[in-house]
Amino acid sequence: MSLRHHKAIAWERRLKDIFDRIDAELEQQYADRFTLHPARAPHGATANPEDDGLFDLGAAFSAGFGSQHGSGYVVQIRLATLQRVPRDLIEAIEEQIVRRLREELPRAFPGQHLRVEREGHAFKIIGDLSLGSV
Repeated sequence: MSLRHHKAIAWERRLKDIFDRIDAELEQQYADRFTLHPARAPHGATANPEDDGLFDLGAAFSAGFGSQHGSGYVVQIRLATLQRVPRDLIEAIEEQIVRRLREELPRAFPGQHLRVEREGHAFKIIGDLSLGSV
């Protein structure tokens, strides 16, 4: 039994679905360019894309204390490889993820006016994080 509200769970499930779609796109585009970390399962080998393949994408809620943007979801991007990934390629991948998030968020959360903004070295999903009427 979860102590979290069912609407919060559903909201985060929609967000995870977005990240899973973006993950699949990135795997197709970049998986052959890098050797997968030896402790990581190949893409599609587990039930959760966060646990396999080259990419681990997601977001974690932050209450936003000390943040210029306030509360939101901090975007987490990890490449599971021991190879050195050039900084310019990392930045290009981050920008691709942000662009895709900006395309997908309005579809998954119509009318909620969500934005993806840079905050320091990370990106954050901010805006109307409401769950609708309870």
